[in-house]
Amino acid sequence: MARGRESAPAAPHSSAVIDPRVAPFIMHLRARALSAATERSYRTAVERLVAWYDSEGIDWRSPSRADLRRYIALLSVDGERSTVQQRLAALGTFYRFWVRQGSVAKDPLHALARPKREKRLPDVLTQAQVEQLIAQAKVGTSAALAQRDTALIELLYGAGLRIAEVVAINIVDVQLGRGEVKVTGKGDKQRVALFGAPCRRALDTYLSEGRPELSRLAKTPTSALFLNRNGGPLGERGARARLDYIARAAGLPEAFHPHTLRHSFATHLLDGGADLRVVQELLGHESLGTTQVYTHVSTTRLRGLYKSAHPRARRTAGKP
Repeated sequence: MARGRESAPAAPHSSAVIDPRVAPFIMHLRARALSAATERSYRTAVERLVAWYDSEGIDWRSPSRADLRRYIALLSVDGERSTVQQRLAALGTFYRFWVRQGSVAKDPLHALARPKREKRLPDVLTQAQVEQLIAQAKVGTSAALAQRDTALIELLYGAGLRIAEVVAINIVDVQLGRGEVKVTGKGDKQRVALFGAPCRRALDTYLSEGRPELSRLAKTPTSALFLNRNGGPLGERGARARLDYIARAAGLPEAFHPHTLRHSFATHLLDGGADLRVVQELLGHESLGTTQVYTHVSTTRLRGLYKSAHPRARRTAGKP
């Protein structure tokens, strides 16, 4: 096939047979206990790359710098800059794996200039929008599911958890009296997250009323904290779909996603005067730099308050 394709080929859709160049890498990712979403993202990025190599007649172990520049250009046409960065990060991990295995001499992406990462501030809800979301969780559904959804939102926002962390929680991980929950984060690392009185009340109601009602529908008993409408463990996909539905019904911005509640948790803590390192610990961030993005969000909101409240900030040029 001729060179100069206008777009990178789509990744193979069949999961029955995995390319032998990709399969060991996927096993490596699973050993690292990455989330299912991250594994899918990495696999898609790598499968698209090797498919493009095959279509262009390029040896995947030693692509030239010009070849990789052409491929990055295709990615830049097909996706946003942030998406390109994510795919290139996955491809770098792929090549470093094969370097360690001895099948590739060096990572060909290492010295390659890449598109600069966009500095985007995370989306954050106001406290009123959070209350609006929680109120909507109680509308138009059964009492048991309403109690589950309320507890789910309260825990995501009240403890600043990731959606994957929440759906992996078992009943024994929750200590209502102390307002603590043990969670397993990225890299299979465990930490204790804290939550306040509203979340404690929501969890107490769900555990005493909603969960027992849902568990009676289960074919097999489960220790999972959050259950689906059939009594089985609530999965990440089901939780995301439910939260998206509630957010749309509540009239929240289209950009809302479950991680927005985690962003809001961190920003509201900083707005309330919490120390950055405390927020880092609560979020489970290894690096303080990862947490510092929320200081920019907080500063932006403070600037808005300043402009609306301070008399010298409100005056327009040329007016006394």
